[in-house]
Amino acid sequence: MSSDTRWTIGTVVGTAVAVAGLLSAQMGGQIGGLNARIDDLRADVTRDIAELRTDVRGIDTRLRAVEVALGKVDQRLETLERLHLPGPGAGEAGPGAGER
Repeated sequence: MSSDTRWTIGTVVGTAVAVAGLLSAQMGGQIGGLNARIDDLRADVTRDIAELRTDVRGIDTRLRAVEVALGKVDQRLETLERLHLPGPGAGEAGPGAGER
């Protein structure tokens, strides 16, 4: 092998090693940036899920209040029906039957 061939091979191998090192460092930096983005995304999703859970709990609380209020209205309606409508066995005369 001549001296020129050795220099050529040495230069090519050295350049290849240098390029591989630079690419490795570049990829390492990009992977680090990607990991930071993923961590930010994970934090955002976790925060959004916490907000959604809070909203659902608020809706659940409001729904229970509506159910309680509706139960009270239902109770009042049953009381009014009992007081103002004839019970079973009162005959065929229903409300307004005597107005003919």
